[in-house]
Amino acid sequence: MIVIGITGGIAAGKSSVARELLLRGARVIDADRLGHRAYEPGTPAYRAVIAAFGPEIVAGDGSIDRAALGARVFGRPEELRRLTDIVWPATRQLAEQQVATIRAEEPDAIVVLEAVALLEAGWETLVDEIWVVVVDRATAIARAVARGGLTPAAVEARIDAQLSNEQRVARADVVIDNSGTTATLIAQLDAHWRRLEGAAPARASA
Repeated sequence: MIVIGITGGIAAGKSSVARELLLRGARVIDADRLGHRAYEPGTPAYRAVIAAFGPEIVAGDGSIDRAALGARVFGRPEELRRLTDIVWPATRQLAEQQVATIRAEEPDAIVVLEAVALLEAGWETLVDEIWVVVVDRATAIARAVARGGLTPAAVEARIDAQLSNEQRVARADVVIDNSGTTATLIAQLDAHWRRLEGAAPARASA
């Protein structure tokens, strides 16, 4: 089994890359979804988040109000670190469980772990290769604004709060440049997919 970790900045196109690989037969694990599951009611992380940030972040249905929690940590590095120190280990545990399940079901699978915080959380040991998806700053801003909900200034603030493309690329095994056309992106992915299938001959011949 091969596990690929896909990461990148805001609007880089991580999810687009993961979807394309899913279409080619990869098993995809979305760390963002796991992060939400990590502090569902009844979990240790749920209790830890409430203990750290107070009962006012609990919604009427008993779940964590993500908007209220986000407001508590946005722009406050120390508060954000308190949150990630709780959520990242819990999310990693869920990811490890999913990888183990896939390994048992399909030993020759190509697995994709899509995780925006892959490097920041220290999850490199979960994957065999790190793929970094990059776009230039102007493209990232334009795409993020076009998706709606954020102003250019808000997008720039998020970019500046993340690792830079250069920092990510320095730790990458594969760099996917998504600044161009869809066809250009797919050509890159097809080339890497053929390489991965060559490394998993049993799966490729199945």
